[in-house]
Amino acid sequence: MSELLVDFITSLDGHASGEGWPGFWGLEGPEYLAWLGDQPQATYLMGANTYRLMSGFAAGEVPKGQEEFRPEEEASVDELTQASKVVFSSTLEEPLTWANSTLVRDDAVAAVRAMKSSGSGLLSTIGSLRLCRSLLRAGLVDRFRVVMFPVITGATGEERIYDGYPDVALEMLEHRTFDGRIQLVEYKPRVLEHPPLRVPA
Repeated sequence: MSELLVDFITSLDGHASGEGWPGFWGLEGPEYLAWLGDQPQATYLMGANTYRLMSGFAAGEVPKGQEEFRPEEEASVDELTQASKVVFSSTLEEPLTWANSTLVRDDAVAAVRAMKSSGSGLLSTIGSLRLCRSLLRAGLVDRFRVVMFPVITGATGEERIYDGYPDVALEMLEHRTFDGRIQLVEYKPRVLEHPPLRVPA
Protein backbone atom coordinates (compact mmCIF):
# COMPACT_ATOMS: atom_id res chain seq x y z
CA MET A 1 0.00 0.00 0.00
CA SER A 2 1.30 3.46 -0.88
CA GLU A 3 1.93 6.14 1.74
CA LEU A 4 0.58 9.67 1.24
CA LEU A 5 2.62 12.67 2.38
CA VAL A 6 1.24 16.20 2.40
CA ASP A 7 4.31 18.41 2.14
CA PHE A 8 4.41 22.19 2.55
CA ILE A 9 7.03 24.89 2.78
CA THR A 10 5.73 27.98 4.56
CA SER A 11 6.52 31.27 6.18
CA LEU A 12 6.20 31.26 9.97
CA ASP A 13 2.71 32.75 9.63
CA GLY A 14 1.51 29.95 7.36
CA HIS A 15 1.74 31.42 3.86
CA ALA A 16 2.88 29.20 0.99
CA SER A 17 4.35 32.14 -0.93
CA GLY A 18 4.82 35.89 -0.82
CA GLU A 19 4.57 38.51 -3.54
CA GLY A 20 8.04 39.62 -4.59
CA TRP A 21 9.85 36.94 -2.61
CA PRO A 22 12.09 34.40 -4.40
CA GLY A 23 11.69 30.63 -4.03
CA PHE A 24 12.36 29.37 -0.50
CA TRP A 25 12.08 33.06 0.51
CA GLY A 26 15.77 33.25 -0.47
CA LEU A 27 16.66 31.56 2.82
CA GLU A 28 17.57 28.02 1.79
CA GLY A 29 20.98 26.79 2.92
CA PRO A 30 23.34 23.92 2.06
CA GLU A 31 22.05 21.61 4.78
CA TYR A 32 18.43 22.03 3.69
CA LEU A 33 19.26 21.65 0.00
CA ALA A 34 21.26 18.47 0.70
CA TRP A 35 18.29 17.05 2.61
CA LEU A 36 16.01 17.88 -0.32
CA GLY A 37 18.36 16.06 -2.65
CA ASP A 38 18.24 12.94 -0.47
CA GLN A 39 14.45 12.60 -0.46
CA PRO A 40 13.05 9.28 -1.72
CA GLN A 41 11.53 9.02 -5.16
CA ALA A 42 7.84 9.91 -5.16
CA THR A 43 4.87 10.35 -7.44
CA TYR A 44 3.74 13.96 -7.07
CA LEU A 45 0.07 14.91 -6.87
CA MET A 46 -1.18 18.37 -7.83
CA GLY A 47 -4.13 20.38 -9.06
CA ALA A 48 -4.46 22.49 -12.18
CA ASN A 49 -3.21 25.78 -10.70
CA THR A 50 -0.02 24.23 -9.37
CA TYR A 51 0.49 22.40 -12.65
CA ARG A 52 0.15 25.63 -14.66
CA LEU A 53 2.60 27.43 -12.37
CA MET A 54 5.23 24.69 -12.16
CA SER A 55 5.05 23.64 -15.81
CA GLY A 56 5.52 27.30 -16.69
CA PHE A 57 8.69 27.38 -14.61
CA ALA A 58 9.86 24.20 -16.34
CA ALA A 59 9.28 25.92 -19.69
CA GLY A 60 11.45 28.85 -18.62
CA GLU A 61 8.91 31.33 -17.23
CA VAL A 62 10.60 33.25 -14.40
CA PRO A 63 8.57 33.98 -11.24
CA LYS A 64 7.13 37.47 -11.02
CA GLY A 65 9.61 39.91 -9.50
CA GLN A 66 12.71 37.92 -10.54
CA GLU A 67 14.95 38.46 -13.56
CA GLU A 68 16.18 34.86 -13.66
CA PHE A 69 16.12 31.59 -11.76
CA ARG A 70 18.69 30.97 -9.08
CA PRO A 71 20.63 27.67 -9.44
CA GLU A 72 18.76 26.17 -6.47
CA GLU A 73 15.41 26.93 -8.09
CA GLU A 74 16.49 25.51 -11.44
CA ALA A 75 17.64 22.28 -9.78
CA SER A 76 14.33 21.92 -7.93
CA VAL A 77 12.29 22.39 -11.12
CA ASP A 78 14.53 19.98 -13.06
CA GLU A 79 14.01 17.28 -10.43
CA LEU A 80 10.24 17.73 -10.64
CA THR A 81 10.36 17.48 -14.42
CA GLN A 82 12.01 14.07 -14.16
CA ALA A 83 9.56 12.81 -11.52
CA SER A 84 6.22 11.10 -12.13
CA LYS A 85 3.31 13.54 -11.67
CA VAL A 86 -0.45 13.09 -11.46
CA VAL A 87 -2.58 16.16 -12.16
CA PHE A 88 -6.22 16.33 -11.06
CA SER A 89 -8.22 18.72 -13.23
CA SER A 90 -11.46 19.07 -15.17
CA THR A 91 -10.20 22.12 -17.07
CA LEU A 92 -6.80 21.09 -18.45
CA GLU A 93 -6.64 19.42 -21.83
CA GLU A 94 -4.60 16.43 -22.95
CA PRO A 95 -1.87 15.95 -23.82
CA LEU A 96 -0.12 17.66 -20.91
CA THR A 97 3.07 19.31 -22.07
CA TRP A 98 5.15 18.88 -18.91
CA ALA A 99 7.11 15.62 -19.12
CA ASN A 100 6.00 12.64 -17.04
CA SER A 101 2.58 14.17 -16.22
CA THR A 102 -0.69 12.22 -16.25
CA LEU A 103 -4.07 13.95 -16.27
CA VAL A 104 -6.86 12.49 -14.11
CA ARG A 105 -10.38 13.88 -14.46
CA ASP A 106 -11.97 11.59 -11.87
CA ASP A 107 -12.72 12.68 -8.33
CA ALA A 108 -9.34 13.26 -6.68
CA VAL A 109 -10.23 11.69 -3.34
CA ALA A 110 -11.52 8.49 -4.97
CA ALA A 111 -8.56 8.36 -7.34
CA VAL A 112 -5.98 8.81 -4.59
CA ARG A 113 -7.72 6.23 -2.42
CA ALA A 114 -7.39 3.76 -5.30
CA MET A 115 -3.76 4.75 -5.90
CA LYS A 116 -2.95 4.14 -2.25
CA SER A 117 -4.60 0.74 -2.12
CA SER A 118 -3.05 -0.53 -5.35
CA GLY A 119 0.42 1.03 -5.16
CA SER A 120 3.55 0.54 -3.12
CA GLY A 121 5.56 3.75 -3.45
CA LEU A 122 5.40 7.21 -1.91
CA LEU A 123 2.73 9.68 -3.01
CA SER A 124 3.50 13.31 -2.20
CA THR A 125 1.57 16.50 -2.78
CA ILE A 126 3.18 19.68 -4.08
CA GLY A 127 1.38 22.96 -3.48
CA SER A 128 -2.30 22.43 -4.36
CA LEU A 129 -3.89 23.71 -1.18
CA ARG A 130 -7.47 22.61 -1.98
CA LEU A 131 -6.34 19.13 -3.01
CA CYS A 132 -4.37 18.71 0.22
CA ARG A 133 -7.32 19.88 2.30
CA SER A 134 -9.66 17.42 0.56
CA LEU A 135 -7.26 14.50 1.04
CA LEU A 136 -6.81 15.37 4.71
CA ARG A 137 -10.55 15.64 5.33
CA ALA A 138 -10.98 12.20 3.72
CA GLY A 139 -8.51 10.65 6.16
CA LEU A 140 -6.06 9.62 3.42
CA VAL A 141 -2.97 11.48 4.67
CA ASP A 142 -0.38 9.36 6.47
CA ARG A 143 2.17 12.11 7.12
CA PHE A 144 1.81 15.89 7.27
CA ARG A 145 5.13 17.70 6.90
CA VAL A 146 5.83 21.42 7.12
CA VAL A 147 9.16 23.16 6.62
CA MET A 148 8.94 26.66 8.11
CA PHE A 149 11.21 29.43 6.94
CA PRO A 150 12.13 32.23 9.38
CA VAL A 151 10.08 35.03 7.87
CA ILE A 152 6.69 36.58 8.56
CA THR A 153 4.97 37.71 5.38
CA GLY A 154 2.19 39.72 6.97
CA ALA A 155 2.15 42.34 4.20
CA THR A 156 3.03 40.25 1.14
CA GLY A 157 2.01 36.69 2.04
CA GLU A 158 -0.19 34.71 -0.35
CA GLU A 159 -1.90 31.30 -0.24
CA ARG A 160 -2.83 30.93 3.42
CA ILE A 161 -2.50 27.19 3.97
CA TYR A 162 -4.76 26.37 6.90
CA ASP A 163 -7.89 28.37 6.05
CA GLY A 164 -10.85 26.00 5.71
CA TYR A 165 -9.12 23.09 7.48
CA PRO A 166 -10.97 20.92 9.98
CA ASP A 167 -9.60 20.54 13.48
CA VAL A 168 -6.72 18.08 13.32
CA ALA A 169 -4.75 16.34 16.08
CA LEU A 170 -1.07 15.95 15.20
CA GLU A 171 1.23 13.26 16.57
CA MET A 172 4.88 14.24 16.22
CA LEU A 173 6.94 11.90 14.03
CA GLU A 174 10.05 13.99 13.35
CA HIS A 175 11.51 17.45 13.86
CA ARG A 176 14.84 19.02 12.99
CA THR A 177 16.52 22.31 12.16
CA PHE A 178 18.45 23.04 8.94
CA ASP A 179 21.23 25.60 8.64
CA GLY A 180 20.44 26.92 12.11
CA ARG A 181 17.24 28.65 10.95
CA ILE A 182 14.82 26.43 8.97
CA GLN A 183 12.50 24.25 11.05
CA LEU A 184 10.98 20.94 9.90
CA VAL A 185 8.05 19.34 11.73
CA GLU A 186 6.38 16.14 10.59
CA TYR A 187 3.23 14.67 12.07
CA LYS A 188 0.75 11.83 11.80
CA PRO A 189 -2.60 13.66 11.38
CA ARG A 190 -5.98 12.67 12.78
CA VAL A 191 -9.06 14.67 11.78
CA LEU A 192 -11.28 15.49 14.77
CA GLU A 193 -15.07 15.51 14.68
CA HIS A 194 -15.03 17.83 17.70
CA PRO A 195 -12.42 19.23 20.10
CA PRO A 196 -11.12 16.72 22.64
CA LEU A 197 -12.81 16.64 26.02
CA ARG A 198 -9.45 16.92 27.72
CA VAL A 199 -5.90 17.80 26.76
CA PRO A 200 -3.54 14.76 26.65
CA ALA A 201 -1.11 14.66 29.56
